[in-house]
Amino acid sequence: MAHQHKYDANGKQLCCTLEEKINAKSAKSSGCCSTQDEQKHSDDDGHDHEHNADQSTLRMFLPAIISFVLLIIGIALDNYFPQDWFTKYVRLGWYIAAYLPVGIPVLKEAFESIIEGEVFSEFLLMCIATIGAFAIGEYPEGVAVMLFYTIGEVFQTLAVSRAKSNIKSLLDQRPDEVNILNDNSVETVKASEVSIGSVIQLKSGEKLGLDGELLSDMASFNTAALTGESKPDTKVKGETVLAGMINGNTIAQVKVTTAYNGSKLSKILEMVQNATTQKAPTELFIRKFAKIYTPTVVFLAVAICLLPYFFVDNYDFNDWLYRALVFLVISCPCALVISIPLGYFGGIGAASKNGILFKGSNFLDSISNIQNVVMDKTGTMTEGVFKVQDVVISDKFNKEEILKMVNALESQSTHPVATAIHDHVGEVDPSIVLAKVEEISGHGLKAEINGKELHVGNFKLMDKFSIKYDIDPNSIVYTLIAIAYDKKFAGYLTIADSIKEDAQLTIDKLKSMGVKTTMLSGDKTNVVQFVADKLGIVNAFGDLLPEDKVNKVNEIKAKNETVAFVGDGVNDAPVVALSTVGIAMGGLGSDATIETADVVIQDDRPSKIPMAINIGKQTRKIVWQNIILAFVVKAFVLILGAGGLATMWEAVFADVGVALLAILNAVRIQKMKF
Repeated sequence: MAHQHKYDANGKQLCCTLEEKINAKSAKSSGCCSTQDEQKHSDDDGHDHEHNADQSTLRMFLPAIISFVLLIIGIALDNYFPQDWFTKYVRLGWYIAAYLPVGIPVLKEAFESIIEGEVFSEFLLMCIATIGAFAIGEYPEGVAVMLFYTIGEVFQTLAVSRAKSNIKSLLDQRPDEVNILNDNSVETVKASEVSIGSVIQLKSGEKLGLDGELLSDMASFNTAALTGESKPDTKVKGETVLAGMINGNTIAQVKVTTAYNGSKLSKILEMVQNATTQKAPTELFIRKFAKIYTPTVVFLAVAICLLPYFFVDNYDFNDWLYRALVFLVISCPCALVISIPLGYFGGIGAASKNGILFKGSNFLDSISNIQNVVMDKTGTMTEGVFKVQDVVISDKFNKEEILKMVNALESQSTHPVATAIHDHVGEVDPSIVLAKVEEISGHGLKAEINGKELHVGNFKLMDKFSIKYDIDPNSIVYTLIAIAYDKKFAGYLTIADSIKEDAQLTIDKLKSMGVKTTMLSGDKTNVVQFVADKLGIVNAFGDLLPEDKVNKVNEIKAKNETVAFVGDGVNDAPVVALSTVGIAMGGLGSDATIETADVVIQDDRPSKIPMAINIGKQTRKIVWQNIILAFVVKAFVLILGAGGLATMWEAVFADVGVALLAILNAVRIQKMKF
């Protein structure tokens, strides 16, 4: 459909074109007349906003209503209640009056498009067709074409608004101001000016403006806007809370740990706002197709009107001009130009409503064709929350001293294993001085304490430094943390992680969709195999370094199969980037992995993996339904029109009718249950 000016909830004209709206640009950045601040102000009015929205809808339909009433009266005076005065110039003037409310905006857009160098637009097609209908005396049909075209525009605007609503609710989650505790008094300041270390005081029902650490003993938060999960999430002192979360029934205090622009919500908003700039191949093709298609249609219409003069004995200019005008109306590419990006936008909106963020519509296409899902174990299929089960230290060493040194070294890491050790041992002993701390990727940590080397990591770390040990790591079905001090094996810790409650459902759904599953992990093989067997994953590999994961994914891609890799750790970033579609767990996931990924799952639930694939499949299905519907109906009526068997009324259905059907089909995805 067209790129006519639209109105916001207050009836103010927006300067955004439909393309800008579909691209979900913020009003401020795209130069719209109605800014986000103005819209937000109207949102604060509660019931007034709903009233204004109703008024806006009525205002959008008002020109069409006026034209429709005048058209119906005109048709009645023509056919059912003929009047002597309703002839010639009076009749022409009446239909011009019916035409102008809906015709002026399109005529204006056609003129502006020509000035900007875009001569062959759908606006021009509509103008030529309707003015041509007036030229040959088909006044009612000329009005009807423009009237139904405008009605289609209004429904299109409402459809775009509905498609944007899920994402708009996310964009509204970050408050502009926060309450800061300052010398036992509360001060309201702009969220963008708050410094790290400041303490925010959250009232009941208030939204958090920045990421931070909970200082209160306990608080319950509504995280639906970030994760799609309606169940409140209870946090305890010291846990991370994110911007956009809504505080429950108690006053809570949060220490700011991340700057305003660095918060996870800021990154999410940036992802969402840029999502539709990454176009799917189908969208890109339709765009290029429309640029060639529209001028071709104009030249064909001219040919239909003029060429028969040389080949038909009883050539009637008006008859062939009418056929050419019918051809123009039928040929308008509205259904394709709008319903396809609207379908993808609806898919992105439906996904974000469920806590899944696609960074572009091209990834909706890609994920719909996924044949393999390769996943990390820790933090993806398991909770990633470890607890120390057993501590086995050789009698040759002081158990308490070894644990203190291990705790001090692990404090240099953000890995969940380090957290488990810290929780088990307690606060770090400040008397322990670490030197030459080094993280060995895929192995563990090493440092010097009192001039002696301390190694903490997996048993590959022991092998790497030729440290002999007297146990078989494969005999223990737990995650093992080996410890060596002064190049002597000191013992090990066993750490357990629990499988996520929806992990089994995830694998079952992927299997039912015909998707193969593989588990890759740096954890030891028997632990990985134990989890894989429990979930029914056939292919599982452990003891892998980051480069080993890359090699495994390359092996699958070498078979010309598509791969989605799901991970959460920093060491997953390379393989996420390599895969056909990279999926990151956005809750526990590292920033590097989230930034590299194409799809982000906000609540870390693996069941969102098959949901994301399903959303991609449904979006693609709807897009192709619209393409086939538009081409089949238009081709059929085009043939009838060229042969003189179709009137302007059939042309209206082939254009506006098909466009409306396509739009209604496109918005279906937002109501689907996944």
